[in-house]
Amino acid sequence: MDWQTLLTRERLGKPAPSADELGRSPFHKDHDRIIFSGAFRRLGRKTQVHPVSSNDHIHTRLTHSLEVSCVGRSLGMRVGEMLRSELPAWCEPSDLGMVVQSSCLAHDIGNPPFGHSGEDAIRHWFQQAAGRGWLDAMSDAERGDFLSFEGNAQGFRVLTQLEYHQFDGGTRLTYATLGAYLKYPWTSRHAEALGYKKHKFGCYQSELPLLEQIASKLGLPKLEEQRWARHPLVYLMEAADDICYGLIDLEDGLEMELLDYAEVESLLLDLVGDDLPETYRQLGPHDSRRRKLAILRGKAIEHLTNSAAHAFVEQQSALLAGTLEGDLVEHMHGPAKNCVQAAKAMAREKIFQDKRKTLHEIGAYTTLEILLNAFCGAALEQHGGRTPSFKNRRILDLLGHNAPDPQWPLYRSFLRMIDFIAGMTDSYATEMAREMTGRSSPV
Repeated sequence: MDWQTLLTRERLGKPAPSADELGRSPFHKDHDRIIFSGAFRRLGRKTQVHPVSSNDHIHTRLTHSLEVSCVGRSLGMRVGEMLRSELPAWCEPSDLGMVVQSSCLAHDIGNPPFGHSGEDAIRHWFQQAAGRGWLDAMSDAERGDFLSFEGNAQGFRVLTQLEYHQFDGGTRLTYATLGAYLKYPWTSRHAEALGYKKHKFGCYQSELPLLEQIASKLGLPKLEEQRWARHPLVYLMEAADDICYGLIDLEDGLEMELLDYAEVESLLLDLVGDDLPETYRQLGPHDSRRRKLAILRGKAIEHLTNSAAHAFVEQQSALLAGTLEGDLVEHMHGPAKNCVQAAKAMAREKIFQDKRKTLHEIGAYTTLEILLNAFCGAALEQHGGRTPSFKNRRILDLLGHNAPDPQWPLYRSFLRMIDFIAGMTDSYATEMAREMTGRSSPV
């Protein structure tokens, strides 16, 4: 791979030619299109780790995505400065920063309601549906898209099909930004076989022609059928995500009173060492721990960002060859790598087992089961031109012009139902499921 091709400013779809705008590059336009999309706005009412809470300090998918985008921009700009002589003549470090920032903004845009438990609930429902014969009319590859349902693949569909120009390029982002978004540039047929991360893939069969087009435009090496090497900038997007949820999960853990301040402070102090901000040294016993942690976290992110940028430059030859093993955190040095891994371990042991989170996850299964039974059941009943019941006609009416055509293949119809359900916020999904079961919300 080479940077000239990897950073192409050409766009997916059929955009009308437009003159360059002062102070607004093609990559800035990508950023703005994502920010102004409905799918991005709805992240404000979707679970990050903890249930959407009355505590305003707990992160949602929206606040998480914004924070990841800030770290991603810094990473991209630092790498751009260090690699300036190897980048295309037109490319500034800020361009690299904007590509990574845009991909970070979009990295969770396809996640269904209720976070990762929502993904698992959808997979579980389709496994049961397969047992009932509901997926028999599909190919193995098409069944795999539902049995291994993945927010990353749904996000790719949102960006390239659903938002703005429906089924005509979607948001029409640049190929560079789409490449930096594609954390898993392969289909579900490789989700289990690779052993990379269980269920992880980035493209449904329905978007495979678009993935092929993007890979060709960017010069991504084809590794095997329906699988390509990752764009190097994906590793910066992934590192920004790792840094943020590694540290921010801990802040949320403190807000939820699942962690002690001393253990979180100790973890960050081990990273920054003597490089403490003067404002932190001046803090007194009456200053809030929230303020102390915010100052310390800022310095910790600076250290982690520097370490990730240096790891990227050190590994550039493997990145461009498409042969780098693992993620960028694994190639960071000493305290930085230890900090991210220790933060993740602390979250797994002390935060993810919280009873409130467990009850929320169980509720996610119930809610999504009700919705999937209703919408996919309606699609199945009308499939092939059969006349649906009154109830199922009313369910299909909820989708308006987005309702599937009775003559469509069942794969396409089910995808349309997943588009609707995965796009819901936690609160909207819960309310709709409650009303579908005849239980109105309390007055």
